[in-house]
Amino acid sequence: MSSEDRTEKPTRKHREKARKKGQVARSADVGGSVVVAAGLFAVTLLGPRILEAIASAFRAIFAQASAPARVTSAGGLSGLMHTALGTIAIGVGPVAVACLAGGVLAGAAQVGFRPRLGALSFDVKRINPFSGAKRLLGPNAVFETLKAVAKIAVVGAVAALAILPGMRSLAAMVGIQPAALGALLSQKGLAVAQRATFAYLAIAVVDYLWQRRRHERELRMTKQQVKDEQRQHSLPAEVEAARRRRRMQMARTRMMAAVPEADVVVTNPTHYAVALRYDGSRTAPELVAKGQDLLAAQIRRIAEENDVPIVADPPLARALHSSAEVGQMIPEELYAAVARVLAFVYRVARRQRYAR
Repeated sequence: MSSEDRTEKPTRKHREKARKKGQVARSADVGGSVVVAAGLFAVTLLGPRILEAIASAFRAIFAQASAPARVTSAGGLSGLMHTALGTIAIGVGPVAVACLAGGVLAGAAQVGFRPRLGALSFDVKRINPFSGAKRLLGPNAVFETLKAVAKIAVVGAVAALAILPGMRSLAAMVGIQPAALGALLSQKGLAVAQRATFAYLAIAVVDYLWQRRRHERELRMTKQQVKDEQRQHSLPAEVEAARRRRRMQMARTRMMAAVPEADVVVTNPTHYAVALRYDGSRTAPELVAKGQDLLAAQIRRIAEENDVPIVADPPLARALHSSAEVGQMIPEELYAAVARVLAFVYRVARRQRYAR
C-alpha cells in the first residue's frame, strides 16, 4: 500500500490501535534536553550548598587521615567509608533525582501515563537482519544522521559564541586568588551550559514537531479502510450478536460434519465427548470435535449412527477437552494415553473383520 493511497485522517480507533502497539509521536531529544535542563537547574539552585557540603566532607576526611592511628583502625576505615558515601550521595543525589523526574515528566508529556505492554512484545521482524539493514540505509536513517550532525553543530556554535568573547579576559585572571578563580570559572561555565541547554531545548521542540508530523502521515488511512471501520461501528448490537451466533452455528455444523470421519470418540461418558482422527498426514491425532452435555450427546449420537467407536475414559476425555481446540493436534503429554485408546480400537476392528 503506497503512501499516495492513504489520504484520509486516522480515526480514533485507528489511533488507539497504533498506541497499543507503541506507535506514538515521540522525540528522544525532548527527553534528553529536559533531563539536561533539570540537571542544570538542580546544579544552579543547589550548587553552592553541594560544594560547601563536599568541602566540609573533604576537610573531615583530611583531618581524620592526618592521624594514621585512626585510618588504620577498623572504626577509622568505617568512618572514612561513611563520609565518602555521604559525600557522593550529597553531590549526586539531588542532581540524579532532578534528572529522573525530568525524564519521567518528558515521557509522560509526550505519550501520557499509559504504558502499553504491546510495545514490549517479541517480534521476529525486529531482529531480521534485512529489515535492520533497510532501517540503517533508508531515508529515515539519513535524516537521523543529518539531524545529529546539525544538533552537534548548533549546540557547538552556541557554546563557542558564549566562550570566544570571554577569551580576551582570561589574561586578566593571572595572579587571581584560587577561590575567586574557581568561582569565576564556575560562573562562566554555568553560563555556557545554560546557553547550550536552551539551544538543545529548541532543537528538541523542532524535532518533536517533525516526529508528530511524520507520525500523523504514517497513521493516514485509505478511503476503503475508513469505510470498513465505519461499517463495523455502524452495526447495531442486535445485528452483531446475530452475526456472532451465526458464526458459532456454522462452526458447530462443520464440527459435527467431521464426526463421521473420526477414528474414535472418547467420552466421560455423559458430560464430555471428544472425537479424534489420525490419518497419518500429521504427526499426532487431531481433535475434530468436542462438547459438553447436550453437545456431547449429539456427538455420541452421530458417532453411533456412523459406526464410529466410542470409548469411555473420563480422565482422558476431560484432559483432551480442556487442552486442545478443534482442528488442533493433541498435546504431547497425552500421546501415550491416546495411543492406547487407538490401539484398542484398531484391535477390536480387526477382530470384527475376522469374525465376518
